[in-house]
Amino acid sequence: MIEPVKSAVPSNGSGNTASRASVAEILERELPTLIDEWLARVEQEPDLTRIPLTFEERTGHLPHLLHDVIKRLRMDAGTKAPISKAAAEHGDLRRKQGYTVAMAVEESRLLQVSIFTTLHKNVKHLEFSTLLPNIVTIADEVDAQLKEQMLRFMAADTAERGKGL
Repeated sequence: MIEPVKSAVPSNGSGNTASRASVAEILERELPTLIDEWLARVEQEPDLTRIPLTFEERTGHLPHLLHDVIKRLRMDAGTKAPISKAAAEHGDLRRKQGYTVAMAVEESRLLQVSIFTTLHKNVKHLEFSTLLPNIVTIADEVDAQLKEQMLRFMAADTAERGKGL
């Protein structure tokens, strides 16, 4: 089981591994590609594409959410992560655009798939010692962002029902 991992790690011939990048560095470097790949996945989902949006309307939030993920990856272990303002704003935006809760959850799921696919494509350049903890951090951050989106989504629903009384 260790052999495939060793073969995936580049070597400079002297037994030392070639330069490696952190997960945060790879996500930062691959941001435009990651967004394009996320959009390609979204465009394969009829439930999501039934709401016609421009490229900017559909993807404009992603750099902000991904920068929050990258910022979280760079935080010291045990540091409490701040609530993502970008996620809250995204929840408001998607509700105004006509999204359902299920649609927002699907977008978030596709974001995680896209992030992990990006990391897989760059596996030869990754620092392996921090990979698994970083994957946990990514999943936690994306899920926390989804929670914040849903809290704003539900608050808007509640406020709207309150006006109708």
